[in-house]
Amino acid sequence: MSIVAGRIDYRLLHGIVQSFWCPTYATKRTMIIDDAVANDEVRKAAMKMSKPSGQALSIINHETAYTNFKAGKYDGHTVFVIARDPQTFLDLIEQGQKVPVLTLGLTELPTDDTPGVQAGRRAFIKEEDIPVYQKIAAAGTRVEVRYMTTDKPVPISEYIPM
Repeated sequence: MSIVAGRIDYRLLHGIVQSFWCPTYATKRTMIIDDAVANDEVRKAAMKMSKPSGQALSIINHETAYTNFKAGKYDGHTVFVIARDPQTFLDLIEQGQKVPVLTLGLTELPTDDTPGVQAGRRAFIKEEDIPVYQKIAAAGTRVEVRYMTTDKPVPISEYIPM
């Protein structure tokens, strides 16, 4: 198994993720899957400077991630995947990857154009993403809302029907 855990966080790699979440999972590789950052050398370089100590860091686009996982490139690794949206994780699952736990961390705030559900103090579930989360959970992934490692994990089923 290569993916140990996943996290949805719109800021991707930042202090809390680097200092708390990465050490919690003690993986060999932290992977950011994000097309915009992967194609922006300045943002990519900034994230590389905050790379978790002792871990490899990949900042790649969706297509590269899916191709590499499918080819077995990370089979000998333990990987912590961070992305902005749940569809990234559903795509990985539908391609045969197991994601044991997916944590919904910090998300962008809703707008008038994005109805949805508040999930804790720092997370928001867009209405359009509810079926995605339901499919992820149905595939056997434990989906929880949890900002910090010290917070009590709250099952996403507390906020949306499963």
